[in-house]
Amino acid sequence: MTKDDIEIIGKNVKDMYGTFMGKVIGTITDIDGSIQSVGIDCGSQGLQQIQYEQLVVQGDVVIFIPKWRLDSQRLIREKQLTLRRLKALIDIVSENDDMKADAEIIHEKYKSKLVSLDETEKQIKAKLEARLTELDEQMKSAKMLLFDAKVQFKSNEISESTFETVKACTTEVIEHVTHETSEISNVKSRIADLALEVQNITTPSQPNIQESAVSYLETSEQQQVVQTILPEAPTEPVVTSSESTESEAKPAQQTPTEAEVSIAFPEPPQQVTAQTSNDDNDNDWLARMEAQ
Repeated sequence: MTKDDIEIIGKNVKDMYGTFMGKVIGTITDIDGSIQSVGIDCGSQGLQQIQYEQLVVQGDVVIFIPKWRLDSQRLIREKQLTLRRLKALIDIVSENDDMKADAEIIHEKYKSKLVSLDETEKQIKAKLEARLTELDEQMKSAKMLLFDAKVQFKSNEISESTFETVKACTTEVIEHVTHETSEISNVKSRIADLALEVQNITTPSQPNIQESAVSYLETSEQQQVVQTILPEAPTEPVVTSSESTESEAKPAQQTPTEAEVSIAFPEPPQQVTAQTSNDDNDNDWLARMEAQ
């Protein structure tokens, strides 16, 4: 039996928030003697095999670390290291273009590493969401127990000391759940920040964005200057489109109405000239003779 076996066997196991889980009753070791997993008697939940990496010995107590916490810490640590190396590689290439061909191979290696970490990140996010669902159910159960104990106390079914015991235990559970929920939220936020940083460093920047922005601003300023110069007033009358349309709509000559015909002045008598025909004179003479 190794030294690690002697230190861990028979000790109580608690989670990170002090809740009792069970007692270590044995270990499973590899061929080289290193511990692979630890058997913990969890009472009604039975014997559970926990990975040794999830346990930390602190004095007479063994602390249990949840799997989601170890996986997320490993992901964050590897992603941060990969990002630092990518930034260092970019700085080296920017300082010396001759090393660009050699750096391309390492650059592809780090990019493939980030792709594999993205797949791991999806799995960890799913675990975090599942754990948040479990914690939400635990929170509801603890609050229900506390409320039911309060009702029993008010109805004189349980004593005040019993109610205070239930209140202290449920409050402790609620504090543990709140603390773990907050820790999961912080981990999710750190993972999201790293994902954004990866996107910024892997996405190629668009060239000449600043120059195009400056040219656009200059053009807009010129247009504003031109628009501020008002045109001079025209010296000749300008016929608008509405006026021209009205003039076209009016007829060139209007036909006189009946009222205008009735008040027309009589035409003056024509003078008899030498050009007057003789037939007309003969007719006038005969008319005078008949009148006599």
